[in-house]
Amino acid sequence: MPKQPSAAEQRAILERLDKFSRFTDSSIGLPFTRFKIGIEAIIGLVPGIGDLIGLIMSGYVLLEAQRAGASSKVKRQMLRNIGIDFVGGLIPVVGDAFDAIYKANTRNTRLLRNYLNEQLAIEPPPATFPWKVLVGLSVLFAVVIGGVVILL
Repeated sequence: MPKQPSAAEQRAILERLDKFSRFTDSSIGLPFTRFKIGIEAIIGLVPGIGDLIGLIMSGYVLLEAQRAGASSKVKRQMLRNIGIDFVGGLIPVVGDAFDAIYKANTRNTRLLRNYLNEQLAIEPPPATFPWKVLVGLSVLFAVVIGGVVILL
């Protein structure tokens, strides 16, 4: 069973994915609008190979999710997003606009962030009361007090 990454490692993964998602999904502002597209939408304009390159780029987010210790459920949701983005991008003409709007890498980074935040929010169970220590100290205290009483 692989070792669960530390919280610092998970934060570093999320930081990398934030930068990657911005680059692939929303790094280029469209003039006179608030809408942004990323390099993936531009690469997707290249017929056939562009969508394949986008699929490979989306696989990086899934790989990082695996490294971060994401659950199987989260990874299945990510695969679904990647599949929707890939198939939607294959549709002639409309697919290029779909690629620019759907932003699978951003969705998947958000899924991973939410999952990791839930994991960090789960508090460990409270420590059990140290009964053995209490009994041991009580016996020791009784022996010491009994010894003092006998000596007097």
